[in-house]
Amino acid sequence: MTGRRRFRQAMLVAATGVTVLGLAGCGVPVDRSPTALPRRGIPFGLLQPSPPSTTTTSAASPASVPIRIFLVSPTGRLVAVAREVTAAQDSLDTVLDMLVKGPTNAEAAAGLQSAVPTQTTVLGAEIGTAGLATVNLGGTFGQLVGQAQIEAVAQFVFSASAVPGVNGVTFELNGATVNVPVASGAQVPIASTSQFATLAPVPTL
Repeated sequence: MTGRRRFRQAMLVAATGVTVLGLAGCGVPVDRSPTALPRRGIPFGLLQPSPPSTTTTSAASPASVPIRIFLVSPTGRLVAVAREVTAAQDSLDTVLDMLVKGPTNAEAAAGLQSAVPTQTTVLGAEIGTAGLATVNLGGTFGQLVGQAQIEAVAQFVFSASAVPGVNGVTFELNGATVNVPVASGAQVPIASTSQFATLAPVPTL
């Protein structure tokens, strides 16, 4: 070790000693290892820090309302089944769209079916004056014949008439007005539930 190096180390030791003595002289204790502070010496806010405030907002779920569609039971009579939709979807169009979708798996297992072909499309539906609903259908609905056609028309008439304000139904195929068969086999321009007495749901007591 050279003389200059020894001189530097001696000066460093001397400076450290002076610093320690200065701190001792000012009344500041010097600990050799970390020590815990007494609780009375810690500011209150540090002992129990407030948790950060968080604000959460949850969007209200849309209210659901029940609607009814009509399927064909094993006895050939119609039966009403429920569907849940949001209040904003509670309309004649939604009811008929649900009807075209047919029975659920559980309903099919119970023997319920639909005479309405699944390839049927609802091109439009509106309620006019005097509660007369106009239903415009497309797809394969126009290919129905015989009893299947009568049952399918009855399903549309009963499902549409379950919408408040509907008293009768007129049908269109791709925008062209058509007559439809009722339970007696007669072709009519306006169909109502009273014309399908033999297919109407059995009243519950």
